[in-house]
Amino acid sequence: MARRRSRASSSNARLLTTVIVVAVLGILGFSAKSLGLIDKTTHKSLSEQHSNGQHKGHKKAQPKHHAQGHPKARHHKRQPAHHSHHHVKPKPKPAAAGGPDTLVVEPSGGFSSVYQLINHARHSIDVTMFEFADTTAEHDLGAAAKRGVDVRVILDQKEHTTNSGAYDYFKSHGIKVVWSSTKFEYTHQKTLTFDNSVSMVQTANLTQRYYPTSRDFLVKDTNPADVAAIVKVFNADFAHQPITAGDGHDLVWSPTDSERQILSVINGARKNLRIYSEEMGFSTAIDAIEAAAKRGVDVQVCGENSESEYTSTFEEMARDGVHVSYFSSSTGFYIHGKVVLADYGTSRERAFIGSENFSNTSLNRNRELGLITSAPSVLSAIVKVFGADFAKGHQVK
Repeated sequence: MARRRSRASSSNARLLTTVIVVAVLGILGFSAKSLGLIDKTTHKSLSEQHSNGQHKGHKKAQPKHHAQGHPKARHHKRQPAHHSHHHVKPKPKPAAAGGPDTLVVEPSGGFSSVYQLINHARHSIDVTMFEFADTTAEHDLGAAAKRGVDVRVILDQKEHTTNSGAYDYFKSHGIKVVWSSTKFEYTHQKTLTFDNSVSMVQTANLTQRYYPTSRDFLVKDTNPADVAAIVKVFNADFAHQPITAGDGHDLVWSPTDSERQILSVINGARKNLRIYSEEMGFSTAIDAIEAAAKRGVDVQVCGENSESEYTSTFEEMARDGVHVSYFSSSTGFYIHGKVVLADYGTSRERAFIGSENFSNTSLNRNRELGLITSAPSVLSAIVKVFGADFAKGHQVK
């Protein structure tokens, strides 16, 4: 027993000595086997030890999903070059397309901007118009259709007398034209959209005979969200399909939400209000205007009062602190624009401009379109003409 232990110890000692020598010779570049230092028994013993150790390690390193048979590609997707998201700079958001709203003031501005947009359109023109009696615009639209532009027009179905000439011209010149849906009391909207990229949102109809004497406003809107919403509503209205109009960036639609939005501008005013209005027949709006004056807002209204229709209303408003000036000539200067400008000269300044009048029909039963803008050049232009108009009108005492 002792001898066996001694032999085992001696054998182990020789094995250890051999391993050390092999390691040293390996470092020096010699092959231990070539020098005859390892016999078959020793080689087998070393090989078994190396093999057992390698297989144990390999089994340990086997990923679990390989054993389960899942394809490699599903578990080892290509990793991005950046190993940590903390070091990846976020991409800057693209700037919003479209510039600020721009304004054309009538009658001095003229309608050349509308004609130019018609003549430069390349793909499409959509027109929704309460009254259309402008031969220049008619012929320009006809020429656009002839050069391949897809021209579509909606005309108010109750204004046959005014619109029939344009309707017939369009029909005979390759223009797609329809009468407005009867689900609206009137389609009083006045909008043109060109190449799905720019819209003219107007207070003015395309009625040539009124151009020289009407105070009106045309807003050029290039905001993509606005234009997309206008086109979407046009498509539905053209097909006489129901739609809940979307406001885009700053649109105001009837019958969707114009009453709420316009009242919000009035009720939110803190310093001043300048209001152009052709009609003053909606008691909710009148109450809001008077309430603004009573809470200390400097309120000025420049209105139209043909045939003394609103004399008593204007006098009541004046008693409540509203400054009122109006025009009443049936043939001379006429206030046709619809504008509510609030808090000019402050950080809260903004203006509603659109086709909506202060009447329940206009706000809740018609198809109408306006917008709310804070573009400085638009607001300053309104203030300039408003001051002159207010001074020239009949002041209510």
